[in-house]
Amino acid sequence: MALVVRVGNARAEWWREKLQGLLPDVDCRDWETPGDKADVEYAVVWKPPPGGLKTFPNLKCVVSMGAGIDHVLVDPELPKHLPIIRTVGDDLRQRMREYVALHVLRHHRRLPDIQAAQQRKAWDQIITPPAPERHVAVLGLGNMGAEVARTLSGIGFAVHGWSRRPKNLNGIVCHHGEAGLAELLPLSEILVCLLPLTPATEGVLNKDLFARLPEGAAVINVGRGGHLVEEDLIPALDSGQLSGATLDVLHQEPPPEDHPFWTHPKVLLTPHIASLIDPEAGAKVIAENIRRFRAGQPVPDLVDLEQGY
Repeated sequence: MALVVRVGNARAEWWREKLQGLLPDVDCRDWETPGDKADVEYAVVWKPPPGGLKTFPNLKCVVSMGAGIDHVLVDPELPKHLPIIRTVGDDLRQRMREYVALHVLRHHRRLPDIQAAQQRKAWDQIITPPAPERHVAVLGLGNMGAEVARTLSGIGFAVHGWSRRPKNLNGIVCHHGEAGLAELLPLSEILVCLLPLTPATEGVLNKDLFARLPEGAAVINVGRGGHLVEEDLIPALDSGQLSGATLDVLHQEPPPEDHPFWTHPKVLLTPHIASLIDPEAGAKVIAENIRRFRAGQPVPDLVDLEQGY
């Protein structure tokens, strides 16, 4: 029985070696040199090429190297019967908590304005309200979103969260459904998107949503690039409706050299690093999920394909 690993960069061999050490009874192979494809029962992948997974005739399961599975579902030739396991662990949750807290605080304390004042050699003592007076909203209260909301609440922010169905989190004002979103947006001085990417959430960060936020709100997207209608962002920033945007995910990564996000003064781009998985931690989670799947045991990170996450 064999497993193939597809990362698409220099980390591929690192991943393969880590998984081989954790799954000694499985022949862990590289996607590019899989040997007899009939041997392969598991594929551990990030952004597999369209049509690639169907070439393994005995594949039993696909493992996404991350919390998102849209990069797998986008394959029009994906065999529909295949179970998909996403990868979420304490390491990934910790990284996401750190990233979001960093950038919420950056917008809250108006660090871009302070840096701009330094460039002008201006000693501007910018005063901001304390955290309990700042309303921060988290769109998506799944595994990652709930952790982020709790972290922001622990710092002291007035935290709101939104999900499709009702949720109850201590210290978080939870909203749900369309009515809940309508309640939430006018309060959202800093909006964090941690939604899964589904047909219902694609393009959710658009000009209509921006117009429903308080003037001068900031947006942080750590979900997926497909959540943002990119051509709607800069007009909202230039008009002052939004004061800034932090984007860790884009439609095309990296964006073209002439993309306006590279140079816009109110946009901070980070190269999809908010919760970047590494083999040291991620391989342990993946190996345990595969062991449980092979043994017929419950796998907490098995995807509900009807919901798309």
